[in-house]
Amino acid sequence: MEIYIKIFEVIFPVFFVIGVGYYLGKKSPKFDTTFITNFAGNIGTPAMIFYTVTTTGITLSLFIHYFIYALIMIGGFAIIGLLVLFFLKKDLSMELPPLILPNTGNMGIPICLFAYGTQGLGVASAIASVIILFHFTLGVFLAKKSFSFDILIKSPPVYAIIVSVIFLFFKIETPLFLENTTFLLTYATIFLVLMSLGIALTKFKFSLKDSIILSFCRVIIGPLIAFAVIYNFNLSGLAAGVLLIQSAMPSAILNYLVGSMYSPKKIVDNIASTIVVSTLMSFITIPIVVFFALKYFN
Repeated sequence: MEIYIKIFEVIFPVFFVIGVGYYLGKKSPKFDTTFITNFAGNIGTPAMIFYTVTTTGITLSLFIHYFIYALIMIGGFAIIGLLVLFFLKKDLSMELPPLILPNTGNMGIPICLFAYGTQGLGVASAIASVIILFHFTLGVFLAKKSFSFDILIKSPPVYAIIVSVIFLFFKIETPLFLENTTFLLTYATIFLVLMSLGIALTKFKFSLKDSIILSFCRVIIGPLIAFAVIYNFNLSGLAAGVLLIQSAMPSAILNYLVGSMYSPKKIVDNIASTIVVSTLMSFITIPIVVFFALKYFN
């Protein structure tokens, strides 16, 4: 019962803010979300990357280890995701990110903290940081359907990644004013992107059947792939448990942000529907995954 209360505490604010956006979208059908996209992509997300990487107790060694594990898991997610998208006759590139990039940040971290306490926080934050990096490298290339160094050079999140890794490498302590500033920008960004998603829900068309299939792929197949990684790398304890829990998270909200920046509206609609449906499904699946994680990796 306690896990359901925790999940409700995590999920309720998400759907409340989406509901605010939905209300605003219905009330003002011409509500323009361009400002939100520009702010989140150019200011909010770089702040989020820096805050997540430099202020959550992650070491460079931990970051590198989970970069490798996350890369392998994403590869597994991608293989299954491509097969499902091919079967559903979906776009194999632009609709892949919601299947391979889970919501390990504002949803995964608090649930891992609940399950494993402060000991699991560093591992959960390391995985979340790696996933955020992939959003603005791999995710951008998939959404845009092309590889271009021009995108990297002009992308503020890429510079945030570089600065963050420098802070980790040289073990630079983040000044309090910078931590507070990036903290505010991070949560402002989460709020605005969720609200933008709610506004989008008033305008889009999608297939519920396809969204359910894709969401099933994200929240059910994800943990199975993570278990394979845990088994093959002989991981145990909270390291294995946190990896398993993070793999079970629904599609990340940042998929919607990146999609809205680089993909056509029809694709963005499909991404938004997968995020919403997978988040609803996770209310059932996450307690089961947490139970197994605590039972076998405690």
